[in-house]
Amino acid sequence: MSHAVLVRQTGGPEVLAYEEYDPGPPAAGAARVKVSASGVNFIDVYFRTGLYPADLPIVVGREGAGTVEAVGSGVEGLSPGDRVCWAMVPGSYAEVANVPADSLIAVPSGVPDEAAAAVMLQGMTAHYLVHATRPAVAGDTALVHAAAGGVGLLLIQMLKREGVRVIGTCSTAEKAALAMAAGADQIINYTTDDFVDAVTGWTAGRGVDVVYDSVGESTFEGSLRSLKPRGMMVLFGQSSGPVPSFDLNRLNPLGSLFVTRPSLVHYMRDRAELELRAGAVLSAVADGSLRVRIGQRFALTDAAEAHRALEGRRTSGKVILVG
Repeated sequence: MSHAVLVRQTGGPEVLAYEEYDPGPPAAGAARVKVSASGVNFIDVYFRTGLYPADLPIVVGREGAGTVEAVGSGVEGLSPGDRVCWAMVPGSYAEVANVPADSLIAVPSGVPDEAAAAVMLQGMTAHYLVHATRPAVAGDTALVHAAAGGVGLLLIQMLKREGVRVIGTCSTAEKAALAMAAGADQIINYTTDDFVDAVTGWTAGRGVDVVYDSVGESTFEGSLRSLKPRGMMVLFGQSSGPVPSFDLNRLNPLGSLFVTRPSLVHYMRDRAELELRAGAVLSAVADGSLRVRIGQRFALTDAAEAHRALEGRRTSGKVILVG
């Protein structure tokens, strides 16, 4: 019998239960995949805590990579033995998962399963932020919070490829070094320095063109004050908690600002868009132009500890579950 990590009631990391679980044969239009690695993301925390509601019980996890074991009726172009990866599909913290075939992407040769699992959700997130939410323009200046996190390190690399000056924030000297190695131009340690003051100084009072904020509650106000007039605030996560109710009239005196709260699911609405983003990310990993840092690996049985590390900001790069 195979195993998976389930949530039967919402709560802290302790509610993650490693149990016997077999999804059965694949339904029509799906493939049964032996999972090699699963990505750990804050969206998993949101479902675990109930911030994002779901009908319980659920198998946690929305990103992974592995090898096709069997395909259901009506599936074309996939065969047992094919290496595949996916994102935004429930049930990935598992030894075996049934995944809709139209959500599966072939893993290029030369890209290990762990790297594919590590880059799908966060890599496609960075891709849509840079190329769709606000297409990057050479000469822009961007502020990236959690710069040494999984999305942050990928986002820095993609922004620099477009000629954007990047200012990042992080909490330790070690994380600052990682962000600088990824290409950041300036790093602010938010535990010792006020990032708004630093941004004001480094931009000669102009402010940044765009803020990429996955932190939420603790950085939102400062992020707004870091923007230039008509700048854009991109809030794509809330690791510190959700942003309180906000009066949109405040955007006027702050400089006619723009604010958006995007989600990956709205930037991969059909197969063509999924293939575009996944293909761009995986091909960049394959040719070495996009570096994926796997910061920590945890056994599937230690999913609760992986969540504690992620929520406690004790991680850099990507966290994955294996075996």
